[in-house]
Amino acid sequence: MKTSKVGILGAGAWGTAVAQALARGGHDVVIWAMEQDVTDSINNCHENKRYLPGFTLSKELRASTDIEEVASDREFLILGSPSLYLASTIKKILHVPSIADGSTCIGVLTKGFVPSDDGPHLILETLEQVLPPSYKGNLVYVAGPSHAEEVAMGKLTGLIAASENPKNSIRFRELLRVPGLMVYSSLDVVGVQICAAAKNVIAVVYGSLDAIAENSTLFGDNTESLLLAAGLNEIQTLGFAMGATHAETFTSISGVGDLDVTCRSKFGRNRRFGHDIINTDILTKFKDLDDLIAHIGEIGYLPEGAVACKYVHAIAEKHNLKLPICNALYRILNKEIEPEDVMLELLSF
Repeated sequence: MKTSKVGILGAGAWGTAVAQALARGGHDVVIWAMEQDVTDSINNCHENKRYLPGFTLSKELRASTDIEEVASDREFLILGSPSLYLASTIKKILHVPSIADGSTCIGVLTKGFVPSDDGPHLILETLEQVLPPSYKGNLVYVAGPSHAEEVAMGKLTGLIAASENPKNSIRFRELLRVPGLMVYSSLDVVGVQICAAAKNVIAVVYGSLDAIAENSTLFGDNTESLLLAAGLNEIQTLGFAMGATHAETFTSISGVGDLDVTCRSKFGRNRRFGHDIINTDILTKFKDLDDLIAHIGEIGYLPEGAVACKYVHAIAEKHNLKLPICNALYRILNKEIEPEDVMLELLSF
């Protein structure tokens, strides 16, 4: 296997897990983190104690707080910063020669939407507005049913590498074909991005239903499967409204696969948040959805679905889409209705 020089921007759980998989596969990998304690932990203890505790990392995996060092002279650069900070992160490396001339192939792990004055934008759309023009249509979006913890352990995981440029999709597919990863190509960059963002919204509702079902004679496994199937339909409706091009995107691992693992896995932060809405009344400390997003750090973990819910609701209103599950979560998080009442309403979807 050809060894490649890879830089990863973002040392969260997912960025670290991908870095570990690539390092385990023999690639030369360096990861950028903002926090000095994270880089020290990775370099000295071979563990990301802040974001991926309990997993031993390859001794060959290096970390740095110098973003230019991580981005310079790399064949591949993988972006994993949170969506709200992605554009500002990229602006720090625009003058790096291999970025300025477009010779570095860029892939993106970040899920969600990016707010703007004219409404929420998709991740790649936002990046194309910031990066040099040569990157338009050439970025690669990587997603799939992939909890960081299992990827870090080397458990077999499937991913999709989506790009308008089929050559770049194949380049990332081959880069990521390391022990523990199976990677497939796709040209449907919009559909894959929508699946990756919207499944978190459904997973929060799923977690709430799961918590209610523990003490209910009305809801059970059948109800949860009903919710999962109806949620997939809403994701597909949203995807086609935004410009998705392939129906099979939603029936593949990027669609039903990612939705299933996000809803059902014990590692799912969004499912956990849904549980906490019911079991710990976690919403009582927030006035509404905007207040929740503004103080999301107080939760102690990041439920991406809470943020994505706001943007899905805005897109649905813009395109006049009927998304009862996504709208139900919006009403719950905006303190307009009680979760148990919403679940009863949803029985009519």
